[in-house]
Amino acid sequence: MFKKRELANAIRILSIDAVQNAKSGHPGMPMGMADIAEVLWRNFLKHSPMNPNWCDRDRFVLSNGHGSMLLYSLLHLTGYDVSIDDIKNFRKIDSKTPGHPEIGETPGVEITTGPLGQGLANAVGMAIAERTLSSYFNRPNYNIVDHYTWVFVGDGCLMEGISHEVCSLAGTLKLGKLIVFYDNNGISIDGKISNWFTDDTVMRFKSYNWHVIDQVDGHDANAIQNSIEKAKSIQNQPSIIICNTIIGFGSPNKSGTADSHGAPLGDEEINLTRKALNWKYLPFEIPDKIYHAWNCVKKGLELEENWNKNFNLYQSQYPELAIEYLRRIKRQLPKKWTTKTQDYILNLQNNPQNIASRSASQNTIEKFSEFLPELIGGSADLSPSNLTKCSRSSSIVENFSGNYIHYGVREFGMTAIANGISHHGGFIPYTATFLMFVEYARNAVRMAALMNTKHIFVYTHDSIGLGEDGPTHQPIEQLANLRMTPNIDVWRPSDQVETAVAWKHAIDKKSGPTALILSRQNLFQLPRNNAQVKNICYGAYILYDSNRPIDVIFISTGSELQITLIAAKKIASLGYSVRVVSMPSNNVFDRQNIHYKESILPSYVTKRIAVEASIKDFWYKYVGMEGLIIGMEKFGKSASEEVLFKKFGFTVDNIVHQSKILLKY
Repeated sequence: MFKKRELANAIRILSIDAVQNAKSGHPGMPMGMADIAEVLWRNFLKHSPMNPNWCDRDRFVLSNGHGSMLLYSLLHLTGYDVSIDDIKNFRKIDSKTPGHPEIGETPGVEITTGPLGQGLANAVGMAIAERTLSSYFNRPNYNIVDHYTWVFVGDGCLMEGISHEVCSLAGTLKLGKLIVFYDNNGISIDGKISNWFTDDTVMRFKSYNWHVIDQVDGHDANAIQNSIEKAKSIQNQPSIIICNTIIGFGSPNKSGTADSHGAPLGDEEINLTRKALNWKYLPFEIPDKIYHAWNCVKKGLELEENWNKNFNLYQSQYPELAIEYLRRIKRQLPKKWTTKTQDYILNLQNNPQNIASRSASQNTIEKFSEFLPELIGGSADLSPSNLTKCSRSSSIVENFSGNYIHYGVREFGMTAIANGISHHGGFIPYTATFLMFVEYARNAVRMAALMNTKHIFVYTHDSIGLGEDGPTHQPIEQLANLRMTPNIDVWRPSDQVETAVAWKHAIDKKSGPTALILSRQNLFQLPRNNAQVKNICYGAYILYDSNRPIDVIFISTGSELQITLIAAKKIASLGYSVRVVSMPSNNVFDRQNIHYKESILPSYVTKRIAVEASIKDFWYKYVGMEGLIIGMEKFGKSASEEVLFKKFGFTVDNIVHQSKILLKY
């Protein structure tokens, strides 16, 4: 019978061997947290290695993702489809074991982590999802949604500002099934953290309304076991277990120092570590008895089987709930989704309203939420401005089975939390703030794109059109940045019809985030026939055409489309053949086949004009070097919308004037 320390040592040795073989990586954390991981994964974690996506599994998040070899070792040892060859290929191209954990690359990895603190935020989202889903579906004697979210964090995670945002909210929401292990080793890359991190972590988390378990010996299996049992006994607070550990535990010369943090130990030190840990096996060699002690396949299958039996009984008692639960877990849309949404969009076109696209968005949420209960929204303290609430919105604070989250002024935390909600499953999250404040959320937006997270970003107050709040609130370059981020579909609709199409596309999209860029000011609804309405979903379509060989193409989006159309018709009245293209989503348009793209923007037409109240440089891709761009080259000013649009050239007269100059060449 192997002692628990020997089982933990298997993690340590696999980690240092893999890092050494890769010639890069982070051995210190896996060595320091191995004892905690052994107790958690073998004694508490509810999971099934043969089915990493089992819906009622516990979620494990490695927020300090640089210690990825700890997770890969755990997955390998417990029986996931991560072989010893995969461990040997650590940090190699296209391997199952990349430098930081990546969802979709490695079976058993719940979320992509590495940017410190974000894994913790994702875990808060997962815990919210578990509680909200369980409150909606569970019935007496049928806890079909009943699992924990476990998180490993390091000093860096708790230094990052996002940890304050999300831990504060987690305590307010009383997420009792969220349990965090803090690797309190006192070391970061620069050395001893006492020189730059002297927070009273205990008092900090108590002030957040967390259950705090302090002074746990992170290398004592019994102490770890007892602390987890205490944490699980508290149901109305999230728990943090502060584990005192030694970074690089087992290394005679590098443990307890920054030298073990982010570089291979070296062959000589690895040999000394093997001796210190009494590990008598060759690199990447694990004895069968240790594999047997670690293997969780049988236990996982039994857990699944018991859950399936309970779900079958639940299904017989509550058939409609069971059908709905499976639909949502499988990420399937309701049967009549397509018909209902298409009818809604056509009805909007036939009943024009001149409203802001943020108001059109709210109307769409109102309609879609009728038959899409998995929509869960929220705003960073801007609900009345973003217009993200509808009559069916119910706060999860007041109603655990609700569908609305008041995130407070926490743009970064909000976005990362919703990423976690999405990857938990059972929900389609949307989050909202002003477009300008995507700057606060930038890295979580990028992580959503990297992970292909189904997450809808609602960004209102989309340009200088927001008016008197001035340049601090007027986004100029943000739209281009979002458009250039891989995997994000960005929509800037021009009226209520395009807004509804954008929402439908965001929900239809199988994976990946969507950004809806919406106006504060009212927009004029444009005339279209049914064929044009149908073509909106392709990202760009012909709104107006002279039906002769084209002299000039106008391209525009959002609030500027109306004045562009008026200006184009004036140019047409001078005898030119004019086409106006509405391009609410360049990303979607770019994915169309060459025939469609050529039908909209024929290559023989070199005289093109783009009109949009955002940074000009983005549009060269569509107008070419010979084209004209009426856009922003500097920051805005504090003034009314009308004054600002005139000052920066977004008027019919200026568009006509500039067009005449272009057409003379």
